[in-house]
Amino acid sequence: MKFDALTEEHLDALREVSNIGVAHAATALSQLIGRSISLTVPKVLLTEICKVPEVFGGAEKLVVGIYLQMLGDARGNILIVLPRDSALKLLSRLLPREKSEGTLLTELEISALKEVGNILASAYLNALGALMGKTLIPSVPVLSFDMVGAVIDYALIELGEIGDLALMVETDFFGEEEKINGQFFLLPDPESLKIILNAIGVKL
Repeated sequence: MKFDALTEEHLDALREVSNIGVAHAATALSQLIGRSISLTVPKVLLTEICKVPEVFGGAEKLVVGIYLQMLGDARGNILIVLPRDSALKLLSRLLPREKSEGTLLTELEISALKEVGNILASAYLNALGALMGKTLIPSVPVLSFDMVGAVIDYALIELGEIGDLALMVETDFFGEEEKINGQFFLLPDPESLKIILNAIGVKL
């Protein structure tokens, strides 16, 4: 199924199922850091791949990107993006004795952020898979600390080989006290769209 064939009904259905998934992800992150984390109602965006960096605030913005593949009965990519300051605030909750200096992250900090990505993705996919009656699992996370343009190029390279459009299910998450901001993106591949939409009972 091509992305440009999606109707508003399809996008609304994807938004609804993602709302359940991100709620589970927010709960998992809140439990991990011991603080309340809120997520916005997901937006479903159909955009040209070349314009995706604009969604993140510009190609040169320095961020932490945590990338995972969605495996199992449907395929795609998950990308979690944290501005540098928010990544360090999150680390201060997970590793209170560690402090990053300059622009580098320690091996321990990288490992901790990868685990955050794994927990968020697992919670999201468990909820989505249960709703669909399908098995969805995340791959081992990969972390990059770079400009937005480089981070998303890595996540979108496979989609770029398929076409010029990307479907993004986007949600913002933030902490009430420490202003930990970030974005969670699900980027299903076109063939998996059929599987997802069929499983949730939406006509193609």
